[in-house]
Amino acid sequence: MPSGWTCTYSNPFYSQCLSASSSTVTSTSTVASTSTAASTTKTSTAPSGTLTGIAATAPTTPPSTLTGRLPALGWNSWNAYGGNINETKILAAANQFISLGLKDAGYQYVNIDDCWAQMARDATTGRMVPDPTKFPNGMSSLATQIHNLGLKIGIYSDAGMNTCAGFPGSLGNEAIDATTFNDWGIDYLKYDNCNVPSNWTDNSIPQGNDYYNSNSAIRYRQMTAVLAGISRPIQFELCIWGADNVWDWGARVGHSWRMSGDSSATWSYITSILTTNVAHLSSVNFFAHNDMDMMEIGNGALTIQEQRTHFAAWAFLKSPILLGTDMSLLSSTQLAIIKNPELLAFHQDSTIGVHVFIINTSSGSATKQFTFSIVPGLGTSGNLKVHDMWAGTDLSGTYTASSTFTVSVAAHDTVAYLITLA
Repeated sequence: MPSGWTCTYSNPFYSQCLSASSSTVTSTSTVASTSTAASTTKTSTAPSGTLTGIAATAPTTPPSTLTGRLPALGWNSWNAYGGNINETKILAAANQFISLGLKDAGYQYVNIDDCWAQMARDATTGRMVPDPTKFPNGMSSLATQIHNLGLKIGIYSDAGMNTCAGFPGSLGNEAIDATTFNDWGIDYLKYDNCNVPSNWTDNSIPQGNDYYNSNSAIRYRQMTAVLAGISRPIQFELCIWGADNVWDWGARVGHSWRMSGDSSATWSYITSILTTNVAHLSSVNFFAHNDMDMMEIGNGALTIQEQRTHFAAWAFLKSPILLGTDMSLLSSTQLAIIKNPELLAFHQDSTIGVHVFIINTSSGSATKQFTFSIVPGLGTSGNLKVHDMWAGTDLSGTYTASSTFTVSVAAHDTVAYLITLA
């Protein structure tokens, strides 16, 4: 980065470098280092001060550390099918993980979204009931078939009285629902935020000015506590749409938390969620992941360059990567993007070093430059080599710390480099 750039430390894994002319935080060179390890043990910090009402007795149990250490890799049914889901489509997605090489690339979660249940709970047991038309063999059978492929299965519920589509929610039924999911063999729970009773909403600053004490957080904490008490580790996604400063308390409640409303297959969504996410990189850690929502590769009219940026940004910001399309329609180019081994290795902490990612948010190609010595983690001496993570090859030659690197980046595209000592 020549003069006019400023690099800001975010946490032990990220620094963000902005040019003086940047109008948005995503017009950046985002530099990430994975050379520093984080603690793999989670603790729960007790709320300070004297609490009253439901906050005084709300559970403080942290999420399980038997799952969720790294961001999830998988697929979710919603962006592909909405509520028009069934056992055949879910099993087809699982088998496509095998046939398309996605399982070998590291993808493992096959997640069912809203509209899987009947409208009423079982009158005797109080349990949710899978729709027998959509899932004639039940969830336990489906989970077994997916597990037999070496994959994992996820399901959906809501921290309200009903889901967003009006099916039974889990508020007040957390224990029986967690037990049900455990008995079925579920590995992942997406927990939405619709149809919340007025007495569970937040109309003022929470006690102690700590949103962990908010009604919204407590609705999710109640499910965290019961999930911690079942025998099966279930990765817990807080689908709370970026509400109530979730990035400040999400790690004490779940493994990932949504940073916004629903994604869309548009460049404006990608730049918007990037802007939101980079402001909260200090929240990212093992077992703690800012969730930028499901992938839109294969949907809409995103250019290949935009799809490359979409995937690269989710990877280098350690968001869960949950594909959201009919995977049978993906082109070879799109498959190459989502199976890129080096970006996935970075996402899953299988690579160590200093990585430089440059996003061109402008509508035309642009020349980007950086000076190696200004990149955090590289130092000011020694010879360096640059590895292109998209191509999987080293660039020719070596560079000194004082060298300036120049690259032309296509409109809305991202370049990705691993920089090591020569």
